[in-house]
Amino acid sequence: MYYKYTTLVSLHLIVFLVTCCTMSCATKGTDVKLNKVDQMNKTSNGPVPSDCLHCICIVESGCKMPNPLCTMDVGSLSCGPYQIKEGYWTDARLKGGDLDGDWKKCTATFDCSERAVQGYMMRYAVSSRIGHTPTCEDFARIHNGGPNGYKNPNTLGYWEKVKACLS
Repeated sequence: MYYKYTTLVSLHLIVFLVTCCTMSCATKGTDVKLNKVDQMNKTSNGPVPSDCLHCICIVESGCKMPNPLCTMDVGSLSCGPYQIKEGYWTDARLKGGDLDGDWKKCTATFDCSERAVQGYMMRYAVSSRIGHTPTCEDFARIHNGGPNGYKNPNTLGYWEKVKACLS
């Protein structure tokens, strides 16, 4: 009886270790990427729904961590998968918290970059400010064009790209 029990426990331990090693080996040194359906089903921690947030990320960087992290865009650096400028990050901190205390450090991670977008939207994409309940179109156009981007005709092309991703 003791032999059968220890064999069964050993077998479970081996299965557990093989499973953990396989998962660890499969993800070690690579970015774990969610497919579009998984990303859309991920819960959102802020006003921007997950599917909208994901499509903004897709339009900005293909939702990949850029290398190099920052690139020059319209006269200033934009960093990370959401192409966040330092002023955007600073504004986002007013509603989004510390955001890792450093703009480039924050934009070097998906988690903090998403928190920055959510913080920015908590500040600027609010119904009391824009006159209606914000939609993905509002979030995308504010992300692209700043606080008043939701009413700037120059952000319509950006919205069309985000909308195509949502389809």
